[in-house]
Amino acid sequence: MSSIPDSKQALLHAIEGSVKKLIKDYREIPVCMSKVNAIEGNIKGTKISVCDTVSYLIGWGNLVLKWCDRDKQGLNIDFPETGYKWNELGNLAQHFHQQHQSKSYQTLLNMLENTTSQILTLIESLPEDKLYGENWYKSYTLGRMIQLNTSSPMKNIRTKIRKFKRQYNQADAHSSCGRD
Repeated sequence: MSSIPDSKQALLHAIEGSVKKLIKDYREIPVCMSKVNAIEGNIKGTKISVCDTVSYLIGWGNLVLKWCDRDKQGLNIDFPETGYKWNELGNLAQHFHQQHQSKSYQTLLNMLENTTSQILTLIESLPEDKLYGENWYKSYTLGRMIQLNTSSPMKNIRTKIRKFKRQYNQADAHSSCGRD
């Protein structure tokens, strides 16, 4: 199987596999470490928290759902989001972080699982040719746009989360956090 999904089943598999691994990694991070700004952000020179990475994935997942809902209704879609251009993705990421900054780590993880579940349900409901039979946005199929904004960033963020976990040895983190 290619690393870039090119079918409905491959797309479902890519998202399910990515989110399962990522959630496992997230659940191994103590709550008290979830707001530490130590992960490379989307704007050069910035540091973000584990919670911010979850917010980022929720934000993109919700955009995918919004795009598909607007498409289904025959409405215009502002890509990537109303008020943002493709060259302003760092600012959009910061918007996602701010949008969810008051939420608890557990709430964010639940939201990510829920958003991902909605995306998987959406994909299941779409015929193969709607996902991969024609270009949907510029030269991209809908399936490719979904993948670029779900499983692809999940894989990238998982790399950052695993680095964070190595940096902050979990045994030390648990002892310095007290009880979660």
